[in-house]
Formats: sequence, structure tokens, C-alpha cells
Amino acid sequence: MIKGVLLDLSGVLYVGDTPINGALEAINRLQTSGMQLRFITNTSRKTRLQVVQELRNMGFNIAEDLVFTCVIAARDYLTSHSLRPHLLVHPNIRREFETLADQQPNAVVLGDAADDFTYASLNRAFRVLSSSPDIPLIAMGYNRYFREADGLSLDLGPFVKALEFASGKQAIITGKPDATFFHQACDAMGCRPEQTLMIGDDAISDVEGAKKAGLKACLVKTGKYQPGDENSIQPGADDLAENIQDAVERLLSQADYPASQ
Repeated sequence: MIKGVLLDLSGVLYVGDTPINGALEAINRLQTSGMQLRFITNTSRKTRLQVVQELRNMGFNIAEDLVFTCVIAARDYLTSHSLRPHLLVHPNIRREFETLADQQPNAVVLGDAADDFTYASLNRAFRVLSSSPDIPLIAMGYNRYFREADGLSLDLGPFVKALEFASGKQAIITGKPDATFFHQACDAMGCRPEQTLMIGDDAISDVEGAKKAGLKACLVKTGKYQPGDENSIQPGADDLAENIQDAVERLLSQADYPASQ
């Protein structure tokens, strides 16, 4: 029986700065249902406070401590491993790492740097990685693309892949689809993975990642969803919903959701 719900943000609750139809009502229903909730995101262009403020501006009433981001996960990883990062990240989030010494870096950290992804910036990161076999590549996500108001845009994954190829190193992923990211969110709710449902629009990072981490997963046909995405992953989704409103309706109407396939 599902006791906790993890929700992706962009593409599930909103696109650009506009809520998806029915999303506000769906979140209100979940908040009054008694379910444990956490909002998890691979958005690495914004701090958690910025994410929450934007959600509130769209009409969502979400407490800051219910939002778990890949930026927080990356910072925690660096701190716990005593790493000094060379940062290739968006200017919005650099201050999240200002307490970590960046002199003589012993790690490279990638976020979605947007326009700061240039040949020069990627080459600097490559040179740091190449300076020692012990320097890890740490990435806040591995998503291929996301949907903005004017269409699909490249996400972090392609740039991570480029540095992996050039350096011969495999990135440590601190956001989705890493199992640790999902398990940390489950622990925060006091729910076991098998008691937790992930709702997302990314078949790989949200659904396949959650399933491999032992969670249930529902893929919604909004945001970055493309027809047939549900057939491209193993293990497959437990449910396929038109949107977040449909997903919540299905969840709350079935005590044993998701039904056995």
C-alpha cells in the first residue's frame, strides 16, 4: 500500500511558469489525503529557496523543507567526502557551495550551467579531471532534455557524457536516477521504497530510476513525455497517466495502488 509520494516538478506540476491543468487541485488533494509527500527535482539552475518561491508564485502552497533538490544532494556529497570542487554550474547556485574551498580542487562538479556551457568552460573542467586519476566527476543529474515554455531544451546529461567520454571517467550522479537520491527522499518521509510512488514525466530518470531503486512509479504524459517513452524502459512504469490530476485520482481511488500488472 502506498504511504508516500515523490513528485517531480517541471513537466509534472508546471511548464515554464504556468501550472499544468489540474495540478494545483491535485496537490491540494494529496496534501489533505494523509499521504507523506516530497517534491524532488534535478533542477540545478536554482536554489531550493528559488524553487519554492517560484512554486508559490504559481499558486502551490509547498513548504521549503518538503523540497529536495540535486543541488542539496551534491553539496552534501562534497561535504561528506571532504572534496574541494571545481564548479561548472549555473551562476544562481554558486553561493550554495561558497563554504567549500575551491583552491586546488580535487573534484569537478557539473550542474545545468545553461549559457555558461562553452568550449572554454568544458575544457577547463576536462583539464582538472585529467590532472589526476583520483579526481572524480560529480554531476547533479543525467537527464537528456527538459521542456521549457518554448520547447525542448538540452539538459545536463549531454555535457556530462562529453566529459565522461573525454576523461574516461564515469560520473557520480547525485540526483535522479541515482538510487541514493530516491532513498534519501523515502527516508525523509519515513517510508520504505516499496511503499512509495514516484510521479514523473521522464521515463528514464523518474520512472526507470525509481523502479531500480525499489519504488513504484507512474509516468505522466506531460512535460518532456514523448509518445512511446513507456516502451523504452526496463523495468516499466506501474502506471501511465494523462497528467498529475489523473495520476492522483488513480492513486487515491485504489487502496492497493498500483494494481498488480
